[in-house]
Amino acid sequence: MAGQSDIEWTDATWNPISGCLMISPGCTNCYALRMAGRLQAMDHASYRGVTRKSGNRQVWTGKLHFNDAALDVPLRWKQPRRIFVNSMSDLFQDGVPADFIKKVWAVMEQAHWHCFQVLTKRPDNMRDVLKTAKLPILKNVWLGTSVESADYVDRIKVLRTVPAAVRFISFEPLLGSVGEPNLNGIHWAIVGGESGPSARPMLANWVEAIQENCEKYNTAFFFKQWGGVNKKKAGRMLNGRTWDEYPQELLEAAE
Repeated sequence: MAGQSDIEWTDATWNPISGCLMISPGCTNCYALRMAGRLQAMDHASYRGVTRKSGNRQVWTGKLHFNDAALDVPLRWKQPRRIFVNSMSDLFQDGVPADFIKKVWAVMEQAHWHCFQVLTKRPDNMRDVLKTAKLPILKNVWLGTSVESADYVDRIKVLRTVPAAVRFISFEPLLGSVGEPNLNGIHWAIVGGESGPSARPMLANWVEAIQENCEKYNTAFFFKQWGGVNKKKAGRMLNGRTWDEYPQELLEAAE
């Protein structure tokens, strides 16, 4: 699957890998899992066998598809876009060969007119693969990790060790306070509440604390949504305004 996206902080998605595994509480109500189940039911070739039913829920099986036919998709998009890489999976999960990651990297390097946003819950794998495979730091590739609560703020420390032009944190779904983590070396923070029929609540003071911490560290702040059962009704206003900052704006201002 690839194409235009309604995710607020990106323009398009590109999924050269299908399939994943749960790793922490932020995965519990994963939209990608629900979508993968639907696509599998439609007999989409890239999603065959990636999920199974467990009671009333879909769960990942651990099977992965490496979609070589999708690798050249960004090269066919001639107008510059922000592209969320593997919105339906995790490029740095266990089971993804370094050789396939090298192929993805080569495409991102060749498609230099795009900005690629790579998000993982496994920043230790990201760091180790990039260093072992000696992949270059690309100016058009932003590398990030997800942090859903204080139990996972150590991922930020690991991300700082990842060689990258731009590093970002996705505090989504934000399931608890993260306190005031050290955002030194972090260029961008996205915050969002969980959405969907089983959405867990997000408190305003958790969001406000992150926004204030971003100001302290000169980290761009993007508030994606309040979430909930009806995310459109809940909206994305925080303290009377929208927050749509991107890291390049702050980086250019600092030059």
